[in-house]
Amino acid sequence: MIDRRHFLGRAAAFGAGFVGLRAGLARAGGLPNTAAAEPFGALMRDPGGLLDLPGGFSYQVLARYGEEMDDGLMVPGKQDAMAAFPRADGTTALVVNHEVEIPAHGPLGPFGRKDERIDRISPDAFYDRGRRARGGCSTILFDTRAQKVLRRELSLAGTVRNCAGGATPWNSWLTCEECFDSKGDGFDQDHGYVFEVRRPGHGLEMNPEPIRAMGRFNHEAVAIDPASGAVYLTEDRSDGLLYRFLPTDKRDLHKGGRLQALAIRGKPAISTRNWEDSKEPMPIGRAMPVDWIDLDGVDGRADDLRYRGFARGAARFARGEGMWFGLGPRPAAANRPRGRVYFACTNGGAKRLGQLWRYLPSRGEGTADESKDPGMLELFIESEGPRAIANADNLAVTPWGGLVVCEDSDNEEQRLFMVSPTGDIALFARNALNRSEFAGSCFSPDGSTMFVNIQNPGITLAVRGPWPTAL
Repeated sequence: MIDRRHFLGRAAAFGAGFVGLRAGLARAGGLPNTAAAEPFGALMRDPGGLLDLPGGFSYQVLARYGEEMDDGLMVPGKQDAMAAFPRADGTTALVVNHEVEIPAHGPLGPFGRKDERIDRISPDAFYDRGRRARGGCSTILFDTRAQKVLRRELSLAGTVRNCAGGATPWNSWLTCEECFDSKGDGFDQDHGYVFEVRRPGHGLEMNPEPIRAMGRFNHEAVAIDPASGAVYLTEDRSDGLLYRFLPTDKRDLHKGGRLQALAIRGKPAISTRNWEDSKEPMPIGRAMPVDWIDLDGVDGRADDLRYRGFARGAARFARGEGMWFGLGPRPAAANRPRGRVYFACTNGGAKRLGQLWRYLPSRGEGTADESKDPGMLELFIESEGPRAIANADNLAVTPWGGLVVCEDSDNEEQRLFMVSPTGDIALFARNALNRSEFAGSCFSPDGSTMFVNIQNPGITLAVRGPWPTAL
């Protein structure tokens, strides 16, 4: 199990990586479209036509859509965000989201083309057994030393369009539904919630229930500050909010709490997108104080939570996507914690090529003291060209303090980048199969293996190589 020290260590490395990226862009004159370097060497064309990597690196396919798993079900498709958890026996539990939506994605669920395998699991394992609820999560048990798949199984059933999520300090996986589907027409339950896989690698989650107090909306990702217990959430809408959930019990999110939306102090209902319709452009590198607005009716029947937030002064963001909590350098201000929340807005910016934001919590985050010492929001990077990273989506920390970044762009090539702690941006991989996005990049707890998905047709890969030397 990941203890708090391990969790904070990983968070610190992530923060260092983003600080390095900012510094690197400053050295390049602040231009976020500076061409990526090639410290790994040129990419080698894969004779298998799947994944182009630098010399010295190799990949292994862990799962493909439609293969039979060890529980008798099928590997679902549309693999998205992932997280890797250590097990007591030294192996890794890799939890995989599946962004499946029926009928749009056809027979990509775990039960076969005609649900012929649906009776192989207990009805108590479903949140929703309706014919259109075929998303969820699977888990791959993997021995990184032997580079061997030990078991593949379903870990969450009956949810819809599981896109991103986030790991918790207590070693569980929060998985988010990127939808707002209501009971009826193939659904037996309402959807648009966050669910928890409580014990990754220990079988199927039984009697799954949504964390309703965290709101019903088009969820994307979550990040948790272990110090305050605050949970931050992105919304994948072109006019989404940035949310904060203050739990009643920091270790049991199902016990309820308060959902809030971020507002920039003195700028009510402002658009942060820097699109043509933005009345006031958001400056890059300027920290702005924020307030948090309480929301009510968070489990409503209408998909209007963001509109009610705007009416109360909440800021508007462009497709909030990947999010992570990290620890950066000690701030100069004594009253500012080291924790930061980083998140991507995939089509934000004047060129709609993406923005990266960071939020610095208050020393009194989530308490009455934060009104006098507010958290600060900063537009960290706004992309002006696609030469380096276009439309950043999933992000993850490397064990060496940098970042691995997935693109979700309209480019002919979909790429994977590494960002060093000193800010150097390096092209690391290219999808040689098709134009599908990469998703779910993350590292094994022992740092030996990087995992990543090619979302379509649905392939999970493990990448090995000279990581410490290369990075």
